[in-house]
Amino acid sequence: MGLSRITSVEELHRHLYAALQLEHATIPAYLTALYSIHPGTNTEAVHILRAVAVEEMLHLTLAANILNAVGGTPDLTRPDFVPVFPTFLPDGETDFEVGLQRFSKEALATFLKIERPGHAPEGAPRTVRRPKKPGKSVLHASHTGKDAEEHFYSIGEFYDEISRSLATLHEDLSHQGRTLFVGDPARQITPEFYYSGGGELIAVTDLASAQAAIRLISEQGEGKGKAIFDYEGELSHYYRFEQLLLGRYYQTGDKAGHPTGAPIAVDWKSVYPIKANARLSDYAEGSELREAAFEFNRSYRDLLEMLTRAFTGEPRLLTAAVGDMFRIKELFLRLMRNPMDGTGTLHAAPPFEIASVTEVRK
Repeated sequence: MGLSRITSVEELHRHLYAALQLEHATIPAYLTALYSIHPGTNTEAVHILRAVAVEEMLHLTLAANILNAVGGTPDLTRPDFVPVFPTFLPDGETDFEVGLQRFSKEALATFLKIERPGHAPEGAPRTVRRPKKPGKSVLHASHTGKDAEEHFYSIGEFYDEISRSLATLHEDLSHQGRTLFVGDPARQITPEFYYSGGGELIAVTDLASAQAAIRLISEQGEGKGKAIFDYEGELSHYYRFEQLLLGRYYQTGDKAGHPTGAPIAVDWKSVYPIKANARLSDYAEGSELREAAFEFNRSYRDLLEMLTRAFTGEPRLLTAAVGDMFRIKELFLRLMRNPMDGTGTLHAAPPFEIASVTEVRK
């Protein structure tokens, strides 16, 4: 598989910050699809999307615990933290864009790419080098150069690299009489501060707990090896989403792609026809929709500030932050219920433009 590409603690911090960005980038996409569904319809899809969003918050928190444990600082308020949607994520030999769109077969196809199991084929390189994309938002999980970007073959390979580097750096520092895990234990989010039902939160204090956290993040998304269930026996994210496309639940003993459980009813039409990747500039100055979009951006910024405080010494705030993630449902619906132009062709949607909050409101 080649030698570790992360050769210093500083590089490890940079990659773990990228992990925070990657885990967060899925949450706006999943929540947008979730709240675009007409209330009272598509109960199975609502349950799956909500459960996966909660587990992505768990993954975000685990990445923050690892970064804290090795002396880094999780800061979700940095200007580059929230991408401009649609944004590119690494996906093997090609990139793909993650956008903010209504619940649909197309949205699920994107979600399957996000969660896809994937490791480089035997003998193939674990990283892929590609030209930069001028004017495009790209979340980087590896090295970048002047004219090209180098991506890991998949997000699974990215986490494997972090796991390997943790072991390598831990061993190297131990030989020097030092430790990699220098972080303040008071910054760890422990299980009593997270009541998700989506897997137990792991406090990271040493190599074993750090690698256990990475294993949970990786396998909860894509499953264990080629199995459809993760190591806790729960259906992984990839196959939960696939159930909605295939119209049937997986059950124990099923093979990938062939669920044999009860049927799942999906009504693709019971969805608000929201504008994909809406921008604040899409709404007329002085309009109620622009005011609602601005208020959403401000509330989401406040959520990220609360998470940053939770991850940097105030862990009790995490419980409130997780609740706030779902309490902003009314802000979603305030936009999504309303046509943008009075014709009903396209409805409004949150822009997730956090930088707009610092601008003067017009």
